[in-house]
Amino acid sequence: MASVGRGQVVDTFVTLADTLVDGYDVVDLMHTLVDTCSALVKASAGGILLVNDHRQLEVVASTNERSRLVELMQLRGGGGPCLDSYLTGRPVSVPDLATDDSRWPVFRAQALEQHFRAVHAVPLRLRAETIGSLNLFWDRPDALDERDAEVVQALAHVATIGILQERAMRESTIAREQLQRALNSRVVIEQAKGVVAQTRNVGMEEAFSLIRDYARKNQTPLAVVSEGIVTRTIAVP
Repeated sequence: MASVGRGQVVDTFVTLADTLVDGYDVVDLMHTLVDTCSALVKASAGGILLVNDHRQLEVVASTNERSRLVELMQLRGGGGPCLDSYLTGRPVSVPDLATDDSRWPVFRAQALEQHFRAVHAVPLRLRAETIGSLNLFWDRPDALDERDAEVVQALAHVATIGILQERAMRESTIAREQLQRALNSRVVIEQAKGVVAQTRNVGMEEAFSLIRDYARKNQTPLAVVSEGIVTRTIAVP
């Protein structure tokens, strides 16, 4: 396979980078990655497997239904170059599936049935963390040369950084929201302690014990009980 030109590589990186704007959509990023990579190396099709929150791989993007079907069969059959690339964190290349009959019989049969003859898979990996794989298919026997393989892996790295950054931002936002909810709840709890202390003529510590005991006995969050006390919809015995 002839190496892609430098201008094509630059254009592809620019296209991918343009997707990484504020508030970008990860799914859109995945489709941009698989589309641009497939076009860059003249692959017949491409797809992406991404690990979910349960550490299970899912097909999240594909250029056509044929590649999606082959990737699904890999997951169901428990083997294939795309799955191996994810598990090992290394590229896996098969220049001719017709002659490679020693591995992944389910995948190989399905790929040939869909008229794919070659596949190149690279991990979506950053340092020690692998989150999926990018997979390219050809309708003819073929192989990426070393330079093109490096370009594809570099594009996969860029997308991986984008995904992990979005995940970190999302988790950070969730953490901030949880912290703010805790702070807000603390204000309500202090108000409820004051109400109970006044109405029951007890100290603040005993008031809190009464509120907590009521919440546990009724299996209701402390903040909810406190809110009810403040709004006079709950009366602590």
